[in-house]
Amino acid sequence: MRSALTLLIAGVVAGTIAVAGVAVAADAPPEIPLTIDKGQFQPSEVKVKANTPFVLVVTNNGTKAAEFESKDLRVEKVVPAGKTVNVRIRALKPGTYAFFDDFNKAATGRIVAE
Repeated sequence: MRSALTLLIAGVVAGTIAVAGVAVAADAPPEIPLTIDKGQFQPSEVKVKANTPFVLVVTNNGTKAAEFESKDLRVEKVVPAGKTVNVRIRALKPGTYAFFDDFNKAATGRIVAE
């Protein structure tokens, strides 16, 4: 009887954890790919849903480090050569937000929240 109760409690706990895990995964912000290649961002314009947080998945295909930076978003993140980093962006109001590579000012782009 005691082992049956223990199994029942273990099952309820495992089920609760599984359901909570699914809920967390369902609430994960969308990921948007952004590549730095040949000294430029590709795409140079990223469209996102306004009022929804998201993650920029920035991949640097270059041979030198880059730095994703946006004064509008108050964010900067170094992206080593040949690596990928995630940049979490808060929910944005509708508008346009500029970004650039702080190590190569010619590489620019913008995020358009609609």
